[in-house]
Amino acid sequence: MSNTFSPQTIPDSANLHVDKLSGTHWIESLADGTPVLIRPLRPEDREREEDFIHRLSPDSRRFRFLGGFKEAGPDLVNQLMDVDYDQRMAFVALAHDDGKLREVGVSRYSATSEQGHCECAVTVADDWRQRGLGVLLMRHLIDLARRNGFKVMTSLDAADNEAMRDLANYLGFHRRRDPDDSSQVIHTLDL
Repeated sequence: MSNTFSPQTIPDSANLHVDKLSGTHWIESLADGTPVLIRPLRPEDREREEDFIHRLSPDSRRFRFLGGFKEAGPDLVNQLMDVDYDQRMAFVALAHDDGKLREVGVSRYSATSEQGHCECAVTVADDWRQRGLGVLLMRHLIDLARRNGFKVMTSLDAADNEAMRDLANYLGFHRRRDPDDSSQVIHTLDL
């Protein structure tokens, strides 16, 4: 059984959020002037999402998923594609590459069991880093989380993930060691 949503299978409770975001997109310019399209993740992005994960370097996969693997299995991809545009949300950044749109970044949040809290993640393709894409993706994600009523956003990251440390600091997140695992840190932002 698939956890992905198509227009016919979106639960009634999510329809309001889908309608609010229908057609939502931004054409943004990166620091070097390169244009990217940022929009909500859609069911038809599944193949792009799989390709995006496949193209990540081993270190990037380790930082994003706090562990290593060679291929993203169907269960992981199903989980990543499972968005309801309210409690679970993702924005993708797309750019032209050899005549087709390629996913070059993604930001996402998911509500936690604590009321008003969500956990976030952002990943940028290795060849698209240091151009401001992570900041753009996170700003859109933070804005939507606020509008959807979240009060606190957290991110659990590898302590040696310098790119995330710098991004989180730039965006105003506070950093502390994970009390359960000294190899990880928790970034927290009051929304």
